[in-house]
Amino acid sequence: MALIDSVIVFLVSLLIGALGIYVGARVVTDRDDYSYAIITALIGAVIWVVVAFFVGWIPFLGPLLALLAYVAVINARYPGGWLNAAAIAMIAWLASVIVLYILGVLGFASFEAIGVPGV
Repeated sequence: MALIDSVIVFLVSLLIGALGIYVGARVVTDRDDYSYAIITALIGAVIWVVVAFFVGWIPFLGPLLALLAYVAVINARYPGGWLNAAAIAMIAWLASVIVLYILGVLGFASFEAIGVPGV
């Protein structure tokens, strides 16, 4: 049963993270493709974990490099360059926080999302 619960939490968290990226991409680049955002969130989460595993222990620099790697994934997947990618990441974070807060208040979710760092 724990495996099924973990899979459900992973999928819901991924969908919330993807929603954040979708909103950010929609606002910044006018790109309207939720499935593309899901793949971006999944790739971003994997890259974040890998980079954090190798350099995350370095104070300040490790988390900064993991965040830069995450923004690099968005930069590679969406048009507009690094500034647009950073804006998408910031909006994704904010949108995810809002959704998770609402779900938390309603008693449906804990405060975490896969595919958006720091949420």
